[in-house]
Amino acid sequence: MEKKKQGIDEDKLAEGQCNSQETCTTEKRGISEDWLAVWIGLFIFLLSLGVYIGIDLLGFGITTSIWTDLSKALKPVAKPFADLGGIGSLVATYVFLLAVMTIGAAALKAKIGRFVVGFTIVFFISYLCWIIGSWANIAVTTPPDMKKFGITWSLKLTPEAGFIVALVVGLIVGNFFQGFAGAIKEAVRPELYIKTAIVILGGFLGITAAEKLGLATAVMFRGLCAIVEAYLIYWALVYYIARKYFKFSREWAAPLASGISICGVSAAIATGGAIKARPMIPIMVSSLVVIFAVVELLVLPFIAEEFLYKEPMVAGAWMGLAVKTDGAAVASGAVADSLIRAKALASEGVNYKDGWIMGAATTVKVFIDVFIGIWAFILAIVWCTVIECKPGERVRPGQIWDRFPKFVIGYVVTFLVILYIGVNSPALMGKTKAAMGEGNVFRGIFFTMTFFTIGVVSNFKKLWEEGIGRLAAVYLLCLFGFIIWIGLFISWLFFHGVKPPLVTG
Repeated sequence: MEKKKQGIDEDKLAEGQCNSQETCTTEKRGISEDWLAVWIGLFIFLLSLGVYIGIDLLGFGITTSIWTDLSKALKPVAKPFADLGGIGSLVATYVFLLAVMTIGAAALKAKIGRFVVGFTIVFFISYLCWIIGSWANIAVTTPPDMKKFGITWSLKLTPEAGFIVALVVGLIVGNFFQGFAGAIKEAVRPELYIKTAIVILGGFLGITAAEKLGLATAVMFRGLCAIVEAYLIYWALVYYIARKYFKFSREWAAPLASGISICGVSAAIATGGAIKARPMIPIMVSSLVVIFAVVELLVLPFIAEEFLYKEPMVAGAWMGLAVKTDGAAVASGAVADSLIRAKALASEGVNYKDGWIMGAATTVKVFIDVFIGIWAFILAIVWCTVIECKPGERVRPGQIWDRFPKFVIGYVVTFLVILYIGVNSPALMGKTKAAMGEGNVFRGIFFTMTFFTIGVVSNFKKLWEEGIGRLAAVYLLCLFGFIIWIGLFISWLFFHGVKPPLVTG
């Protein structure tokens, strides 16, 4: 029987996913990766809360600062563990994650010996990529920081450039060293890593949201209205264009619409889970998200400086609505903040307080992130009751539950717990920020491993031949054709005339 081909050859991708991750068999034999991500994410989240009772359980976690001197780049996230040093912290982090993930691999009925070897390689290659991406000449984004590090040029990519480095290295491994890729395949599980990262991310965004409750009520309300209006327009248009003009199936169009419309990686993964898409679909969308976010970061703040310096809060909100990853959106807000304040002072003699333009970008982005879980739930219901509902067939409530992405539950739980603590116990804010900072270290590591393993499982030549170029074409058309400009219009609609406070004295 002839295989049906819609967009990318989905049969080949499905086969490739099974061969590389054994997803097709492990979920039948043991716990699903979806649920495993929830439990691992919640376990790390609970350990981070030890600071509330004076027990620092994750303070050994490795962090990498933006660096010019590599010997000073690595250190533990918490000062009490400073004696570990950078290398000691890196080893301790590896041992901890190896133990946790090996238990998870056992639950998945994976081959433990091969997993241990594979995970060791995945971890150290991924973190090396993150270190490279944190080099000052790659990561520094603002002129003051360039002066601080004593450099005259920078690519201005933020440390999230480490994700791109990891993706490129993974693609090299997956396409040119296939024997090596096969040797580590037991630990090449991008779906598990990204879902675990999203569960941990919920807590980090919870404290960010709690802090932003202190912003002006007008900014909060306008930001919420802006993202709801923008997102409903964005998603529908991208989905329609992908289906109507590029002939993608619903399974491809929905994650693509969410990835381009909301927050990229997290949204694409959540949507893919909600509609039961094959894992490679949102993963491929995620790789495009990061690449295009970097392009936006390099372009949009300078457009904002030139044309929006008289409407600084419009510029900030625009960065939050247009740039599709958290780090790149906040970085874009920071760059725009610096550029616009300098130009407003030079051109108009107006000296705005720093941080408010970036705060508008961050506030809008936080609301977008919160919206991910809500949208995933809506799509799960729609897909189960309308899209895949057969004539005469009644939809059981259990079908909606089966289709709902379980890791979103973990994301919502961690978000709400930290938001509640942050709002109702301001005295604990310092400990809460410390706890989520430690948890976020591990979230970043899982993200980096995700992008490396995305590359490993992607045969780029075949994917290009089978349609990934058309995915990029949809992204390019939608992002630069209308998403950026609709975002600008909506930002103007809700933030026109709103100004940051002035520096006094």
